[in-house]
Amino acid sequence: MPNMTDYDATKASFSLDVPERFNAAVDVVDAAAEATPDKLALRMVSPDGAHADDYSFADLRARSNRMAAVLAAQGVSKGDRIFLMLPRVIGWYDTVLGAIKLGAIPMPGTTQLKGKDIEYRINRADASVAVTDSAGAAELDRVRGTCESLETFIVMGGEVPEGWQDGDTMRDEAEDAAPPEDITAADDPMLIYFTSGTTGNPKMVLHTQASYGIGHRITATFWQDLGPDDIFWGVSDTGWAKAAWSKLFGQWGVGAAVLAWNAQGKPDFDQMLRMIADHDVTAFCAPPTIYRNFVTMDLSGYDFSRLRHCMAAGEALNPETFNAWKAATGTEIHDGYGQTETVNLLANYPCMPKKPGALGKPTPGFEVAVVDAEGNPLGPGNEGQIAVKVTPERPVGLFVEYWHDEEATAAAHLGDYYLTGDRAHVDEDGYFWFVSRDDDVIISAGYRIGPFEVESVVMEHPAVQEVACIGVPDNERGQVVKAFVVLGPGQTASDELASEIQDHVKVNTAPYKYPRQIEFIEELPKTVSGKVRRIELRD
Repeated sequence: MPNMTDYDATKASFSLDVPERFNAAVDVVDAAAEATPDKLALRMVSPDGAHADDYSFADLRARSNRMAAVLAAQGVSKGDRIFLMLPRVIGWYDTVLGAIKLGAIPMPGTTQLKGKDIEYRINRADASVAVTDSAGAAELDRVRGTCESLETFIVMGGEVPEGWQDGDTMRDEAEDAAPPEDITAADDPMLIYFTSGTTGNPKMVLHTQASYGIGHRITATFWQDLGPDDIFWGVSDTGWAKAAWSKLFGQWGVGAAVLAWNAQGKPDFDQMLRMIADHDVTAFCAPPTIYRNFVTMDLSGYDFSRLRHCMAAGEALNPETFNAWKAATGTEIHDGYGQTETVNLLANYPCMPKKPGALGKPTPGFEVAVVDAEGNPLGPGNEGQIAVKVTPERPVGLFVEYWHDEEATAAAHLGDYYLTGDRAHVDEDGYFWFVSRDDDVIISAGYRIGPFEVESVVMEHPAVQEVACIGVPDNERGQVVKAFVVLGPGQTASDELASEIQDHVKVNTAPYKYPRQIEFIEELPKTVSGKVRRIELRD
């Protein structure tokens, strides 16, 4: 699949070949090991950033074969669900790939999950296997008595508690034997992610061998612009779908290497910037929050000479951050959009002009539109919901369903479209512009106000590092905009500064949008996937 040089021509002619039988570990990793056994596939960086262990495709094939043998010896077979909660360590890769080779279904979770979260996931999916580290084992043991479907308990990393098996030892002692041949069809279940969401319990997003194993080649080829000479670093936790976007499948499908950093605690932004040069990173992707922190620093002392391509995802990118990063590094940030339920849907591609703040245009392989409440596509300038056309064929790269939740699956579809739940509008040039989550729109005195519209302007104020806006009740207007503001280094909260920020918004956007209430806070509440928990702010 060649990288894109002409957007319109590629979009018009693109298609993905999906064979009837396919296994994302065997037909991607093992196939690469056969063709280029010594090629770098994975660079695992130590917590201090100073040391890296490199793994070739041949290494990954052998390690995942042994882990598949371990799981099979425990009675794991096709279709079994595996609760997986490990940090960014090689054991996570061994388990994901080994399980996929057997046709079992990993369910990755962030290491921040607590007992109640773990209990919900295991019981919701009837998982029979748990793979975690010693800290995770202690947390799971708190709810073990209520997780009746669990039969196998494996620890990888740290002390092995009573009642658990040592996965590292079992893997190292297992035989490197090829897994059963031709075990999965392309449309067989492969992976379950639990959506983080802003309300309610997480839903189970079911992906197939093809939807992620083949579909993410769209992500890696067009938005990430990767090839065999690249080392790609996508900043993500192993417990959410961005790991599949940036640490599995797509990158290896185009021959690129992946960097994974087992960071501990809050990110060290100075260390992150130094690692880009120290570990030969050529392509980098991070949430806008990371870039916003970067551009508050003096970037003149860092080496960006090998860095050629940068991306942002997780929320819309503010134009002022785009401009500051480009001025300091010479590289543009290519915003992209997608969900746990999808691969990359919208992106700013290297071959086309950038519009800072825009989500970009639809990826090849997808028909994306902004639709109204009846599912009718809207013209330029009209706000509606971002939707993916699913007829006459459901596109490769889209999830199958919310597993065991027919009601939620049905609610996410309308006519010919899958509804993302995100609101946007399209401009005359076909670029999509994010407005808000569908349930986050603020109605004030009859005006519809998207939180991002306000947040983007507040972010332009030099004192502001992060901001999130919600609607709060107001007797006169129904709702008014309230901004929760995290100040930058050296800034002090005051009534005078709040008034200054309000005046700044009034001057730089329609005055009805300005935040009539401002509260300064130390940190924004976020989901495990890094999205702002507006429901917590509302509470």
